[in-house]
Amino acid sequence: MAPVPMPSALTFELLGKCSVTKARAATLHLPHGPVPLPMFMPVATQASLKGLTPEQLEEAGCRLCLNNTYHLGLKPGQAALDAIGGAHRLQSWPHNILTDSGGFQMVSLLKLAQITEEGVRFLSPHDGTPMLLTPEHSISLQNSIGSDIIMQLDDVIVTTSPDLVRMKEAMERSVRWLDRCIKAHKYPERQNLFCIIQGGLDLDLRRECTKAMVARDTPGVAIGGLSGGEAKDEYCKVVDTCTGLLPEKKPRYVMGVGYPEDLVVSIALGADMFDCVWPTRTARFGNAITDQGVLNIRNAAYAEDSGPIEEGCRCVCCRSREDGGLGITRAYIYHVTAKETAGAHLLTMHNVHYQLNLMQRAREAIIEDRYPAFLRDFFAKLYDDKSKYPGWAVTALRGVGVDLLSD
Repeated sequence: MAPVPMPSALTFELLGKCSVTKARAATLHLPHGPVPLPMFMPVATQASLKGLTPEQLEEAGCRLCLNNTYHLGLKPGQAALDAIGGAHRLQSWPHNILTDSGGFQMVSLLKLAQITEEGVRFLSPHDGTPMLLTPEHSISLQNSIGSDIIMQLDDVIVTTSPDLVRMKEAMERSVRWLDRCIKAHKYPERQNLFCIIQGGLDLDLRRECTKAMVARDTPGVAIGGLSGGEAKDEYCKVVDTCTGLLPEKKPRYVMGVGYPEDLVVSIALGADMFDCVWPTRTARFGNAITDQGVLNIRNAAYAEDSGPIEEGCRCVCCRSREDGGLGITRAYIYHVTAKETAGAHLLTMHNVHYQLNLMQRAREAIIEDRYPAFLRDFFAKLYDDKSKYPGWAVTALRGVGVDLLSD
């Protein structure tokens, strides 16, 4: 029997729906202010977005960023978080924070992790000490972090695993662990616990899990276990299946998704929230995200290029000094990106702005009910020929009423 629904510390204000696709525009009202949806969340793993100050992240338009429970639980540690007063104070961030449960790191980073009904047993990466992360401890850590959205501890396995028995076990355990998380959650009136739908690529398992999770009536819902190397066609089927079963008045978060084409297609499939380290990580390799695709500014072709990182971009790097920006040129990025941290810093500013601005453009298109046209324009800029459009995107969008290949 499902537990009594918890209080909610959020309000989901639906502003518009696409008349063709499943895309939605909304405002998510959270304890540290409103967040426009759809929304991409930059990942500040250890309470810091690599290369940006909190003020720069704020200036980019970010109102909800992601911290990592596992890393913050190790350092500074729960006692320090309690003494400081949580992660908002620690990182001087006045806006909203979402924390993941820490479970994914146990599986992805540590080979010596063992999952049992009790929790995840692992060896500390610092001193090899045996440790145990339970649903209760994960929630306790997130209560100390003070994040506005907290995630349940779930049993995560790679989506491409052929072991259907293990996949079903992980899905069912995730539901049981959610019940334990709900019971352990001390501050439901100010922190929103999201459930996480599991089930791999098996659509029947996903349907079963969605039904069980929705019955728990958490303030928001996440679709987890994706972005693990599965085919994009399979990914889209899972997202489409899950969103079709979710309540309209709750936020839908697809975890670990960050490529621009993934974002705009997932929005069309009914998803609202996303996160990924890719935009910041790829900046450290000299890559700029643009409407025309990813440009590697380390390429010698940019050595004498006096143009901005992306023509027409309104980020602080690309805007001219006369327009209140920094007037950074591709030539400068080329010069510093291989040898100075400033290059990665500037590209991170641009890439974060690009992702947030892409979401803002999508939101405006949904509110004005022109999202299908927005999708066609997006793919036309990204690929110079329709024959190059990725088949998975064409198929997925056709499933929600948009034919990218039609004239």
